[in-house]
Amino acid sequence: MKKRTFCTIVGARPQFIKAALISKELRKKHEEILIHTGQHYDYRMSQIFFKEFNLLKPDYNLEVGSGQHGYQTGMILQRSEAILLKEKPDQVIVYGDTNSTLAGALAAAKLGIPVAHVEAGLRSYNRTMPEEINRVLTDRISAVLLCPTRTAVDNLKKEGVKSGVHLVGDVMYDIALIYGKIADKKSKILSKLGVAPKTYLLLTAHRANNTDNLLNLKNIIEAVAESGERVIFPIHPRTQKALKQIKFSKRVHESMKKNLAIIGPVGYIDMIKLEMNARKILTDSGGVQKEAHFFNVPCITLREETEWIETLKDGANILVGTNKKEILKAIVRHQPVSKFKRYFGNGKAYKKIVSLLSRGK
Repeated sequence: MKKRTFCTIVGARPQFIKAALISKELRKKHEEILIHTGQHYDYRMSQIFFKEFNLLKPDYNLEVGSGQHGYQTGMILQRSEAILLKEKPDQVIVYGDTNSTLAGALAAAKLGIPVAHVEAGLRSYNRTMPEEINRVLTDRISAVLLCPTRTAVDNLKKEGVKSGVHLVGDVMYDIALIYGKIADKKSKILSKLGVAPKTYLLLTAHRANNTDNLLNLKNIIEAVAESGERVIFPIHPRTQKALKQIKFSKRVHESMKKNLAIIGPVGYIDMIKLEMNARKILTDSGGVQKEAHFFNVPCITLREETEWIETLKDGANILVGTNKKEILKAIVRHQPVSKFKRYFGNGKAYKKIVSLLSRGK
């Protein structure tokens, strides 16, 4: 087998996690250049994951930081192109649906370097979501499309994309199986927060639709505050900034102080410990929807659609949007009765991916 050189481009929390197993497996037989775009620049949102997963220090950090979509995408494209010209990798690997994903794929494709897209074929069919634009365009310029589910393969087929498409399973499922056991033994987050298993709800909210629209965020916070439930809320820096702009009533403020524990971003091990032990999860994150499914925890999704439609089967996950009454109703009534079926592979997706890439697929 010919030794090849790969360039992996990551920039946001979910991508660090997805890249963990693949990078380790890839480096057993090949060379890898790791580019961190700096899209997530807060320590708790990026560096902690390199530490937790024992990832090597990035070869390059583009230090792009935050900004409007055009600025961020343009800066990543410009800076990653210069590195690709210098390093001349055989293939570029991108993950998910962020600005780092699209910019990295564009830089490679314009230089004639084949792109491998991990988590290809996902569709929410909501073009108002920046993530949907990113994933559709990345799929169009990728040579290798690594799909986590049969639905993703079918989505690409509907769009006429058949070449280079592979059903490999979901890397996040692989990681959840491994790190779920580690988190169960090592994480002390529950004792630090003073909560017992299955006595709290877990909330995450970071999508632009919910942080840029203050009314949507206000509805979410008011619903969980008024639910009377103990709620743990690891807050994204963007969400924290938006939350400061909202004026709540005195009654809601009192409910928030009593029921809502807002904490800073946590590492992956602590996060899945919180997920595994939550009574229910409320989220607008695609990754957290899946992890709730992996751990058999009922999920309430704060969006009108999801790219992970498998989680909706058997009633495991429900979509409520940001309607306050619907959120409150779901907190009370949403309770799937059986264990969830498995749709995300056999826990060996990372091995399948590396095998395909090694063969130049």
